[in-house]
Amino acid sequence: MTSISGRDPHTGRTIEVVIRDGIIDAIADIPSADPAWLCPGLIDLQVNGYQGFDLNSDDVTPDTVINLSRSVLATGVTTFLPTIITASEEKMIACLRAIATARQLNPALSHMIPGVHVEGPYLSSEDGPRGAHPREHIRPPSMAEFDRWQQASGGLVKLVTLSPHFDEAPSYIAALRSRGVLISIGHTHASPEQIHAAVDAGATLSTHLGNGVADSLPRHPNLLWTQLAEDRLTATFIGDGHHLPSDTLKVILRAKGLDRSILVSDVVALGGMPPGLYKTPVGGLVELTPDGRLSLPGTRLLAGSVVSLKDAVARLATTELSLSESLRLATQNPAHVLGRSGKLQVGAPGDLIRFTWKPGAEFQIESTLLQGTPA
Repeated sequence: MTSISGRDPHTGRTIEVVIRDGIIDAIADIPSADPAWLCPGLIDLQVNGYQGFDLNSDDVTPDTVINLSRSVLATGVTTFLPTIITASEEKMIACLRAIATARQLNPALSHMIPGVHVEGPYLSSEDGPRGAHPREHIRPPSMAEFDRWQQASGGLVKLVTLSPHFDEAPSYIAALRSRGVLISIGHTHASPEQIHAAVDAGATLSTHLGNGVADSLPRHPNLLWTQLAEDRLTATFIGDGHHLPSDTLKVILRAKGLDRSILVSDVVALGGMPPGLYKTPVGGLVELTPDGRLSLPGTRLLAGSVVSLKDAVARLATTELSLSESLRLATQNPAHVLGRSGKLQVGAPGDLIRFTWKPGAEFQIESTLLQGTPA
C-alpha cells in the first residue's frame, strides 16, 4: 500500500490518495496547507524521442525505448504512445520490434506504453503538409503493410495518422476501425469532402491540428475549418508556443471545445538538450535556440518540438486556461481516447504526480507514482 497527498487542482482541497495493488483504493480530504498539487500522471499520444533517445534513428534498440521511457517518466508522463514516423517499411518494422521487445523486457512498460502511434507513411507528399517526413517514403495506404506492422509488434499499433486524400483512405480507415485501431487525420492537403469521407469511415482524431498543412490555404472552405467544425473529431495540439501562436491556439480551443481537445508534446530526441546546432536523422542540420524553438538554421521552418508535455501544460495554464482545464487536456481527455481513466477516482490506476507550479513559473515534478510505485 502507498499513500500520497497534495492539492486537487479541480477543488483546491488537500487530499490523500491511497493506492493498493497499483489501483487507487481511497481518496480523502485532509487538513493541510500543502503547497504542492496532486493529479493523475500525464498522458502523451505523440512522443518521438527525448534527451537524445530517438525512436526514429537507424539504430533504435529496446534499450533506446527503455531509456526514453525513464526520461519521459521523470517529466510526469506515466502513459505515452511511442511515435514512429514515415520511413522504409524495413526501418519502421525494426522500430516496432524494438518497442515490443522493450515492453517484454521491462514489465512496467507494458502499462506505460499501451500501444504505438504510427505517423505516416500514408501522408501528403506536398511541401508544407508533408513537414519533415521524407518524401521518398510517402506511399498509399496498404492493409498488407499494416498486417506486417502488427505481426512484427504483436498487435501494438494503436493509432495511425494518415492523409485522407488517397482513394484507398476510406476503406483503409474502415478496416482499421473494425480492428479497434484509432485513425487520425494529419499532414494532409485533403479536400473538405475527403475529410468528411474519412470521418464517415471512422476517423476520430486530428493530429496536431494547425500544423502539417500548407502555408497558404483558401479563405473558405479549407481543411482546418472542416476539422474544427466536425464534432466527431477530437483534435490534438502542440502547446510549445512555437507551433501555434497564442491567439491561434486560443481561437482553435474555443472552436473545438475543451471536450474535444488534447495536448501532445510531439517531442523529438533533442527535447531536454542544451541549445545549439545538431545533426539529426530527420531534417539534417537543425538549430535549437534558448527559447525552445527547433528550426532549420537561418529559416523559420520548424524541425520539431522540444518542449515536454508538463511545460506545455504550464504554458497553457499561464496564458489561456486554468490549471485544472490545462491538466484535463493532458490527462482525462487523452485517457478517454485510450480507454483509460485519467481522473483522480477510486478504481483508477495509481499513476500520479505531485508537483509545484504557479502562473509564469515552471512545472516542477516532486514525485511520480507508476501503479503506486515511486518512479
